[in-house]
Amino acid sequence: MAGSIDVMLRELNLESVESLPDDFDPTAVIKDHVPPVINGDKLGNGKEQVREIVLGRNVHTSCLEVTEPDDDDEVTGEREAQMASVLARYRKSLLERTKHHLGYPYNLDFDYGALSQLQHFSINNLGDPFIESNYGVHSRQFEVGVLDWFARLWELEKNEYWGYITNCGTEGNLHGILVGREVFPEGILYASSESHYSVFKAARMYRMDCEKVNTLISGEIDCEDFRAKLSLHKDKPAIINVNIGTTVKGAVDDLDLVIKTLEESGFTGRFYIHCDGALFGLMMPFVKLAPKVSFKKPIGSVSVSGHKFVGCPMPCGVQITRLEHINALSRNVEYLASRDATIMGSRNGHAPLFLWYTLNRKGYRGFQKEVQKCLRNAHYLRGRLTSAGIGAMLNELSSTVVFERPQDEEFTRKWQLACQGNIAHVVVMPNITIDKLDDFVNEIIEKRGVWYKDGKRKPPCVASDIGQANCLCELHK
Repeated sequence: MAGSIDVMLRELNLESVESLPDDFDPTAVIKDHVPPVINGDKLGNGKEQVREIVLGRNVHTSCLEVTEPDDDDEVTGEREAQMASVLARYRKSLLERTKHHLGYPYNLDFDYGALSQLQHFSINNLGDPFIESNYGVHSRQFEVGVLDWFARLWELEKNEYWGYITNCGTEGNLHGILVGREVFPEGILYASSESHYSVFKAARMYRMDCEKVNTLISGEIDCEDFRAKLSLHKDKPAIINVNIGTTVKGAVDDLDLVIKTLEESGFTGRFYIHCDGALFGLMMPFVKLAPKVSFKKPIGSVSVSGHKFVGCPMPCGVQITRLEHINALSRNVEYLASRDATIMGSRNGHAPLFLWYTLNRKGYRGFQKEVQKCLRNAHYLRGRLTSAGIGAMLNELSSTVVFERPQDEEFTRKWQLACQGNIAHVVVMPNITIDKLDDFVNEIIEKRGVWYKDGKRKPPCVASDIGQANCLCELHK
């Protein structure tokens, strides 16, 4: 079937196919009335502030229907041609959307043509990565090679770690927090208010008591508030999520200060730390003078995403924990002739191949060059925004540039910006060039001339989000 589609694509002149219809355009502004989600934020006076969150459009308005083939489709080939046309137009849409991708931390600069020969196999790494199962079409040898690489990066010996390649970053957090709960069944989960939503999802799923800790203006955890929260539960062990780059501001929690706070609060030997390093967990080791994320410190687990800085084309991640912690989770599975301590059963066996391929091609030096490029370009973007009178912030160890939220949802969707309240951000990844940043800044400057031309609408004050020093509203500039 795959071969026949390729033939059909060559025979049809699909380069001349018209763009997808308007109702298939991912940049379209929502016109159908989707019920808004209401999120309660605490104001400084402790009252609830009701803020409407702008949702994406209902995909049912543009979904592609699955229909039954006609009896003569195999003879006429009409269905093959129709599907080939749809896929060709979808590819054009992807090319267009990739050109305007700034708000989410995905490295789109990759070429995995060498792996196309393996796409015809159903590769499944079900069960424990270190113990083969009866299912022979797997990629465990690649998976364990990748895990060894990350264990070396975070300074944990081969005989001291356990881990696996997850299906996404959220699964890494779910697993890390689950290990913490198994080590300390009565533990309280602590996480900063700017932690990824999957951390609080884990608390709900596992029915864990959870304390949300305040943050500094930078987005990193406020260890004074953390100390105060710890004092409320001195009789219970602590399970802590430490952010190696928060979702919105790219802030890095001070791991050493978190450990010091725990020990000074009387929790020595009674805490488990999971480090959520979704994006910056792989970038920080290559930043000069950056604090180390290392298992030589009393941490329990680290997770990163494989589809972010590494540039894997499908969602995946890496979760590493101490071998001594995993026995409580691991179970023999006769059906597999293996053991399993993962969250999921079946696991994508192609993801390890992509990760292995990239790690071998780039190596430590290649990643270091890409990190330096991202940080340099992030500083360039912040400089251009502030020069244009747009309030912006860039944390010291980050490539996430936070700035005032655009006033036009169509512009926001075009550039695929992630927004929260009055702020938005651009995550500068290896595929983001200076030319693309210039195009973005030039367009937002032009748009601001429209948004604020009559003086009735003013640029938002973002001092409470990114600090007075970074805000350029009328009051603070």
